[in-house]
Amino acid sequence: MSTAGAVPKTVMQRFLDGVEKVGNMVPHPVIIFLILIAGVIALSAVLGIFGTSVTFERINPDTHELESATTSIRSLLNTDGIRFMYVSLIPNFMSFTAVGLMIAAMIGAGVAEESGLVTALIRKLVIVSPRWALTYILAFVGIIASVAADAGYLVLIPLAGIAYLAVGRHPLAGLALGFAAVAGAFTVNMLIKPLDAVLVEFTNDAAHLVDANRSIGLASNIWFSIASVLFLTGVIAFVSDRMIEPRLGTYVPDEDAERANEGAALSASESRGLRFASFGLIGLVIVFCLLTLPGGAPLRNAETGELIGNSPFMNGLIALIMLVFLVSGWCYGIGAGTLRTLTEVITAVEKSIRNLGGTIFLFFVLSQFVAYFTYTNMGTVMALSLSSALQAANIGALPLLLGFIIVVAIIDLLLTGAIAKWAIFAPVFVPLLMKLGVEPEAVLAAYRVGDSPMNAITPLNAYFALVVGFAQKYDRSAGVGTIVSLMLPYVIWMFVLWTLLFAVWKMVGLPWGL
Repeated sequence: MSTAGAVPKTVMQRFLDGVEKVGNMVPHPVIIFLILIAGVIALSAVLGIFGTSVTFERINPDTHELESATTSIRSLLNTDGIRFMYVSLIPNFMSFTAVGLMIAAMIGAGVAEESGLVTALIRKLVIVSPRWALTYILAFVGIIASVAADAGYLVLIPLAGIAYLAVGRHPLAGLALGFAAVAGAFTVNMLIKPLDAVLVEFTNDAAHLVDANRSIGLASNIWFSIASVLFLTGVIAFVSDRMIEPRLGTYVPDEDAERANEGAALSASESRGLRFASFGLIGLVIVFCLLTLPGGAPLRNAETGELIGNSPFMNGLIALIMLVFLVSGWCYGIGAGTLRTLTEVITAVEKSIRNLGGTIFLFFVLSQFVAYFTYTNMGTVMALSLSSALQAANIGALPLLLGFIIVVAIIDLLLTGAIAKWAIFAPVFVPLLMKLGVEPEAVLAAYRVGDSPMNAITPLNAYFALVVGFAQKYDRSAGVGTIVSLMLPYVIWMFVLWTLLFAVWKMVGLPWGL
């Protein structure tokens, strides 16, 4: 693979080239996390000696009442810490849900890819979509993919790279576009998703500290979320077309990739395969309609009967994603003559899983770091210290909201879990801002803005290393610096413009949701 571009580079492009060069001097991601583990162990021991701690008020998850609590830095080099590291080695890895999600998704995706369904679908998309619209379609679908939890990382991002390659555009730009859409706007959607139920529950618990009768619903941010999806689709597409692709230049694929993408029209066997895939998909949809739509259906919430929100259907959505690719991929293979027998399907799955060996090892090391960092309480202490400083600043409601967004973004570089951070911030900022006349819906909307964009540049994102692996399929020299330099323009523009959208929304007084 090689790239070439005759257009002189701007100052920003040269800066990003420097970021990429420096970033790619960083060792292998596994080595990085081994160094970070050593740093966490040493720092926890030092802070533990000095008794570093912070006292705060929190909501008891069982009683839902306010209580005072103290969080101290826990050393990993004392007796308890050493015991923890020794006995938790396997539990840390087994509880790292990214591994299970990745393997489950790749079972279906492997069949779809090996049968040729993915390539045929991408080519079909290229045929029916205007060239200019492809960027917007992928950005929009990437943002919406968060309804399937983390499956968007595993499905949409590589598909975006393939789609760009199919139309002769740089596949790294497609990967970057997909990563920005999936990670950078993860907390908003046009649909209600399981994450919303948890965030709303924490918000209501915090609001009850001020007003026991004040509660918000699952759709309390729906209008702002819908507007954010449309707005961010435009921002991501603009950055991709105007900044990322010009910097990357022209992509020259190797001969195998070039031959694989020759000819836009689908062959008769491919068209027949797509018809078979549609029949399989329709059959699967009928089955799931029977499992979800009738009252008392198995995949509805057994107590409330809800389907969208906290229900077996939404909580196990990765299973549906896997089955969609598995069933449609096998049906395509039967129609196109590429995968006819069950043995061939199993072989395709095995091939897909074998290719994950390096990633699984990386996740093993990463899971240890996340567990050690969580055990020490360093992230929690830092978050509470920053929130206390912001609370004591004694500024107006809107500046406080904007400062809150910035603090959340900073913390997101270290604590990527949306639920864990909101559990810390909600009891502090929801009551504080309610006393200043700010509705809890606005505080939750501010949290959504601050929590998402940084996901695309923090190596602590469980899927960051996976994106590096995707990039190396097209550029063997790609590394951490490559991804960071590609994502920085997205992060900066999304964070700044999304924050401005939030500020305007608040000042105009538009409704946040239902």
